[in-house]
Amino acid sequence: MYDYIKGILAYKTTSQKGSFVTIEVNGIGYKLEIIERDFSLLSENDSEDVLKLFTVLLHREDKMALCGFLKREDRDIFNILMSVSGVGVKMALTLLNSFDVSDLVGFVLDGNFKELTKAKGVGPKLAQKIILELKDKLTNYDGVSPAPIKTAGMSLNSKNIEDAQMVLLSLGYEKDEVTNSLTKAVASLNENASAEDILKAALKSLSI
Repeated sequence: MYDYIKGILAYKTTSQKGSFVTIEVNGIGYKLEIIERDFSLLSENDSEDVLKLFTVLLHREDKMALCGFLKREDRDIFNILMSVSGVGVKMALTLLNSFDVSDLVGFVLDGNFKELTKAKGVGPKLAQKIILELKDKLTNYDGVSPAPIKTAGMSLNSKNIEDAQMVLLSLGYEKDEVTNSLTKAVASLNENASAEDILKAALKSLSI
C-alpha cells in the first residue's frame, strides 16, 4: 500500500519492544519500527532534514503497524523473509539487525546455516529452513529473463553473475537497473569474485 514515506524526523524512541521513529508528513506523525542499524544513523539534531523510509504495512486482526527502512533492499528482503514459514516480524527484523543484506544473501547462496544461527533466537533447524526457502525465492525469479552482463573480457564465473542478477530482480529492482549495476560491479572486481562480492558491489552502485 505504501512504498515509502518522506518527511521530517520528529523524534525517535527505543524500548524492549523495539526501535521506533516518528516521521511528520503534512502535520501527521507516522510511527515506524526500524532496525537498530538505521536507528543509530538517525539523529534528532537533524530534524530539519527530509527523511525517506521505505515502508511495509503490517495488517493484523488486532492492530496495524508500519516498518521503515533507509535502504530499499532492506525493505524488500524483509518482505521475502516474512514469506518464509516460521519467520515473523520480530525474527525478520532480528536477522536484518544481525546481518547486512549482502551477507545474509551470501549465507543463503552458500548454504551456510551456521552463520545464521549467530542471530538471536535462530536455531539450526530454523536456519536451515530459512536457507531452503529463501534460496528458492531469491534464485528462481519468474519475471523477465535476465539480460547478459558485459564482463569487459574478464572470465568471471557466469553462474555467480546470474545468481547476483536473480537476487536483485527478486528484490524488486527493474531490469535496466540490475543490468547497469551489475555491469559496473563486474568491471570493478577480479575474476575470483563470488556471487556475494558481485551482489555487494551492485548494491553499492544502486545506492549511489
